[in-house]
Amino acid sequence: MNGKNILQFISELNKNNNREWFAENKDRYQSALAEFEQMVNYLIAHIAEFDKDIVGVEAKDCIFRIYRDVRFSHDKSPYKNHFGAYISAGGGRKSERAGYYFHLEIGSCLLSGGLYSPMPQILKAVRQSVYDNMEEFKAIVEEKTFAATFSNMEDRLKTVPRGYPKDFPDAKYIKNKHYAFTHMVNDNFFASDDCLDKSIDIFKRMYPINKFLNYTVDEVSHNS
Repeated sequence: MNGKNILQFISELNKNNNREWFAENKDRYQSALAEFEQMVNYLIAHIAEFDKDIVGVEAKDCIFRIYRDVRFSHDKSPYKNHFGAYISAGGGRKSERAGYYFHLEIGSCLLSGGLYSPMPQILKAVRQSVYDNMEEFKAIVEEKTFAATFSNMEDRLKTVPRGYPKDFPDAKYIKNKHYAFTHMVNDNFFASDDCLDKSIDIFKRMYPINKFLNYTVDEVSHNS
């Protein structure tokens, strides 16, 4: 199982991002979507072997719609230029928990996870948890294999948040706006028949940080 047909469809959609072309190629889209759903189902089944929270998650809840909301955008292209799925307990793509993100886009394929753009109350609580448990957090994100596999989103506050010491030696970790970690791959990665098994190996390395983050996310959810 690979993403060759999906990437081919996306490549052509990039050049023909209009409703007329999409209508003429709706069958091809449905075929590509069905293949993507198969891939996501395979990932769910195997991620659930090491992350039990994923048991019972369904692909249909994880896959993002290809239709863009153009109401407030200067770009009026009606369709997204990628296929994406967020595999997480508690609502799939709508979940507030840390999970596993799978993204096929020409020139920008990636595997990622953690927390992207968390709600303010979750970000505040996670930041405090990172501060209170800095050694545990660093043991995960600075571990040799993890650090070689993932990059942390370089989107941080300019100054240390209020309430934290200005001279804190690990200030970069509490200045994060996201606790998301990404592994970029080239398009050929998803053209190979073992791409999903390789993806599972990468997501397995993601599990410790998701477990760390979700401890706090679940506390916030439970107390709200």
